[in-house]
Amino acid sequence: CFKKVLAEEGPAGLYKGTTLTLLRDGPGSVAYYGAYEIMKNSLKPASGDLGVGTILFCGGMAGICNWIVAVPPDVLKSRFQTAAPGTYPGGFRQVATELIQKEGIMSLYNGVGPAMARAFPANAACFLGVETSRKFL
Repeated sequence: CFKKVLAEEGPAGLYKGTTLTLLRDGPGSVAYYGAYEIMKNSLKPASGDLGVGTILFCGGMAGICNWIVAVPPDVLKSRFQTAAPGTYPGGFRQVATELIQKEGIMSLYNGVGPAMARAFPANAACFLGVETSRKFL
């Protein structure tokens, strides 16, 4: 794959989709950590100790919030990166325009179902690990 990309697109091909990755991960991370902190603080009991259930819920919902924000740029990134060289000379704006014109605005959420199915349990477990490890620091 590495050699093929270099041969077909040159060194710049190795960075194809970087802007879309940043457009996915920047806002997605804000939604992720912001949602977790907001929910955690609003559900924190007077004692200050979060229960396992609360941590799992907040972590799972943080994952959901991340992917609600991140799926559209991720769809665009995947289309852009897997297209044949020269397909989208206008960059990600061309990808978005053509996708929406041909498949409708909801096509930006292609794959949201599997992302959501994975998001809750994976991120619930992740934040449980984070909060548990904080107790030992």
